[in-house]
Amino acid sequence: MLNFDKLYIGGRWTTPATGETLTVRSPHDQTVVGTAPHAAPADVDRAVAAARTAFDEGPWPRMSPEERQTVIARLTKLHAARADELAALVTAENGSPSWFTGWTHHTGVPEQNDAYLRAAAALDWEAQVGSTGTARTLLRREPVGVVAAIIPWNAPHQSALVKLVPALLAGCTVILKASPETALDALALAQVFDEANLPEGVVSVLPAGRETSEYLVAHPDVDKIAFTGSTAAGRRIASIAGEQLKRVSLELGGKSASIVLEDADLESTVAGLKTLSLGNNAESCVAHTRILVPRTRYEEFVAALKTMMEEIVVGDPAAPETFLGPMVRPDQLERVRDYIRIGLDEGARLVTGGLAPIDGLEAGNYVRPTLFADVDNSMRIAREEVFGPVLVVIPFDDEAEAVRIANDSEYGLGGGVWGADPEHALEVARLVRTGWMTVNGAPATYDGSFGGYKNSGIGREFGAVGLSQYLEYKTIGI
Repeated sequence: MLNFDKLYIGGRWTTPATGETLTVRSPHDQTVVGTAPHAAPADVDRAVAAARTAFDEGPWPRMSPEERQTVIARLTKLHAARADELAALVTAENGSPSWFTGWTHHTGVPEQNDAYLRAAAALDWEAQVGSTGTARTLLRREPVGVVAAIIPWNAPHQSALVKLVPALLAGCTVILKASPETALDALALAQVFDEANLPEGVVSVLPAGRETSEYLVAHPDVDKIAFTGSTAAGRRIASIAGEQLKRVSLELGGKSASIVLEDADLESTVAGLKTLSLGNNAESCVAHTRILVPRTRYEEFVAALKTMMEEIVVGDPAAPETFLGPMVRPDQLERVRDYIRIGLDEGARLVTGGLAPIDGLEAGNYVRPTLFADVDNSMRIAREEVFGPVLVVIPFDDEAEAVRIANDSEYGLGGGVWGADPEHALEVARLVRTGWMTVNGAPATYDGSFGGYKNSGIGREFGAVGLSQYLEYKTIGI
């Protein structure tokens, strides 16, 4: 069991303002994984004051970009050295299967960080952009200021570093507000930052719930909010930020559609959908949970998806053979079960899964991987984000209808197209109003951008575009 008794505020391990404690329980069997302090508004005040002083008076924003890049490169190596330990801790806290947390910490995080470092190294931080007679014009890129980074529990280190790394490379100071469910790995991440020896005040890490989060968002000395989470919470954050004209980037919910074209290969498509639809227990904003299939191949794909889902190993997320672990909390389990009931009430055909408990896993937050067919895109199970392993298969008559169905959503975060001709599949992908697409499951590098259209958010992450979210632009005529 891992127990923390201090918060990381401004680069110092600090006694919390109150004695309130977060108890983190395993979603697999409800045993206690560890405890951590629950940050209160008074802790936020201390963290923001430290960040404000460090930004206004300290060395970090005044270092050269190259000096900051050296520190972040060192941070990346320190994080990689603890990858196994950190991955196992996240699995114990939130139930993400070990194959997913292992990939995230060994591959995803280093590649994500390296893409930001490449972008920072290639950026013209101050450049002449024009001249007229005896005058010339400079364009400077400067840090936005004090950043509040608020993250969810489902992929905590990826979500944290996708915000902290570009903010720090830009010269910002940051307060990381972590979720109660993953408080332990947040403070373990603070240990990595502590070892990296950033200047005083530059980074704080505060595990806390919604009340403390809202206090942080509304704090007048915070210049920018970077948030990943639900669309409902994003709306609330945007409203507070709007009142203060505070910079904001929001990575929110999704209901991604995968379009299966007439000539798609059955075996490789279903194998790809296993990961894209159900990876990380389907507790993923980009999960491909709407699968659009031509009527001419509909029953063929429904049968293949049924077989795939029934062969999935569900169980202890720490076991190497497990593909699907438990939902993070009992209330999240009930949310998923409620959507299964909604699907049944709406008249969708239950192909596999459903509400029956899984033998031997009754102590955990487990749900059967569930597949619905004969779904209309107007049904709630096709429109609302479940955040769990519930997939729907929707038929279409032609590609134009498939694109219309894919775009008929309040969300626009992820999606995919599957077909024998990648160039034609790319043509279809271009028509979908969403920020992150894949053709035949091909991975995109972190040098691109990540974020959503419509109610899936504001702003982007990854690479040069993500770095730009933490910069202000100043033009100087000389």
